[in-house]
Amino acid sequence: MKKTAPSIRQSHLPVSQEQEALRQYLQASTSANTRKAYASAIRQFEKWGGRLPTDSDTLTRYLLAQAQRLNSRSLTLHLTAISQWHRYQELPDPAQTPMVRKTLEGIRRQHGQPKRKAKALRLEHIAAMASHLQSDTHANTKAKPDLKKKRDLAMVLTGFFGALRRSELVALQAEDLTWEPEGLIIRLARSKTDQQGSGISRAIPKGAPGCCPCAAIQQWLDASGIQQGPLFRPINRWGQLRAKALPANAVNDLLKQLGRELNFDFVPELSSHSLRRGMSTSAARANVDFELIKKQGGWKSDATVWEYIEEGRQLQDNAATPLMQALAEQMKQEK
Repeated sequence: MKKTAPSIRQSHLPVSQEQEALRQYLQASTSANTRKAYASAIRQFEKWGGRLPTDSDTLTRYLLAQAQRLNSRSLTLHLTAISQWHRYQELPDPAQTPMVRKTLEGIRRQHGQPKRKAKALRLEHIAAMASHLQSDTHANTKAKPDLKKKRDLAMVLTGFFGALRRSELVALQAEDLTWEPEGLIIRLARSKTDQQGSGISRAIPKGAPGCCPCAAIQQWLDASGIQQGPLFRPINRWGQLRAKALPANAVNDLLKQLGRELNFDFVPELSSHSLRRGMSTSAARANVDFELIKKQGGWKSDATVWEYIEEGRQLQDNAATPLMQALAEQMKQEK
């Protein structure tokens, strides 16, 4: 009697549980923000009239139809989302055909626009915000305004000096804080550059009274009574602290609110990235070492750090400066 080959399936899980586990692991391989962006891109493609799977002719017509409405970066994202969908279905990828790629390149050349950058907050802006939050004028809520001010001050100073992304800032837990005599060590359970959750930390040294993020966090903890769980939480109109963490967009809202109250002329350009970008460019203007800036921001790419340094020092390290000085000397001699 002919023997049959043994089955290679050795899992003790039912097939349905195996499939669910596989689905969860595949989903976890891509960040939540990326999944949302891809899902939104595919919805827009389908709203236009596209269907998946699709072909290169349809994609080319989609690009032509959207070229005037969407910027080239959005169209690139849409193509990437559609491309990934086909690859995971093990279907031919229409986004990689020469016609589609050349059409997108032509759109980039004709309609490309500079990427909008968040306004980098300078030290004088952070000083104004800190003074404002420690004064009696910032009180838009009738219930316990001091509690909200303490939270907002801790968020602004921690976000700036820690060079934190908004997702990192609102995800902080009280258990993530380790107090040292010299300052504070913050453990970031997850980060954009640490998708596997290996864990990275950010050190924040103690500063002078009034502008010290460590003192601001301690004052917030004392006032709120938080001992565990989310560090930064919503406060309702009655001054009651919620148990959940603040949503990420609350950081943008806070900075824009402060910008309006302080009459900044760049409020539309403010976003959560203004804190992170501001720390790096301010450090560059203060001649802080490259490696220290890179370490504090947790950047993996040297090119990104150099971009911030060049932005921060573009008026200091400038070829025109010695020429203007020489010109001034020349004009003195001719008088």
